[in-house]
Formats: sequence, structure tokens, C-alpha cells
Amino acid sequence: MTIAMGVEALEAAEPVLSDMEMYRLGLEASTGGDDGCFDLIMAHKWFNLAAMQGNLEARAYRAELANEMTAEEVAEAQKLAREYLATHRAKTSA
Repeated sequence: MTIAMGVEALEAAEPVLSDMEMYRLGLEASTGGDDGCFDLIMAHKWFNLAAMQGNLEARAYRAELANEMTAEEVAEAQKLAREYLATHRAKTSA
């Protein structure tokens, strides 16, 4: 699968969060954070993205969540992760 993107779209994309930022978002979504509402699909998405950047704790949490989710929920989380990657770019050191 190839993703083609124009230079303008790439320059307009938001920077990708760090693995620790994504990990924290996953924790917040999986525990309910301040509002007490948890979302396993969003938690899996953030843990998946953090794991892709090498975060081992996120990888473990992602695996635990996947055991509690349906195949459809995991597929939705993976779709959301792909969409995130399609609209964000790596941070540059300027």
C-alpha cells in the first residue's frame, strides 16, 4: 500500500506527537482521565502509535487492550491510527 501526498499537504500537516505524549493519551483514554469516561478504541489507537515509535510500555498496554476488545473495535482503532499518520508529519528540529 502506498500513500501519495503533495508537498503542500505535508507542509500543512500537524507534527506527530512524541511516543510519551501518545502513551499518556492512551493512559488517559484507557482510565477515563479527568472526566471518568474511558474509550478503549482511542486508547488502543494512541498505544499503537506510541508502540510504533518504540515505546515498550505502550506495546504491552495495547496487547492487553486488544484482549478486551472485539475484532471490529481493534480494526477501528487501527484505522484511526492510520488516519492520524496520514495527516501528521514528523517534527523537525529547526
